[in-house]
Amino acid sequence: MSPLLRRGARKDPADRTVTLIGKPGCHLCDDARAVIEKVAGELGSRVEERDITQDEELYRKYWEQIPVVLVDGEQHDFWRVDEQRLRTALTGR
Repeated sequence: MSPLLRRGARKDPADRTVTLIGKPGCHLCDDARAVIEKVAGELGSRVEERDITQDEELYRKYWEQIPVVLVDGEQHDFWRVDEQRLRTALTGR
């Protein structure tokens, strides 16, 4: 079967990492954090936060998009986080 037609094995949500990139005092970051904590908490995914004011590279890359959400290091969303879309990204369903 062609590799393009094969589905990759789904990862266990508990093996996934959600990263919130934001900054202190950002109300959209607070909203994103609430959605991430809810979904990741239900699925057992790891959550980490990165502060653009403490990382020059992140600041240059994301300052106009915060909050930015990464799933396993890949950009998933920015500004607003949709609960169902994040759940789908973590479960593959």
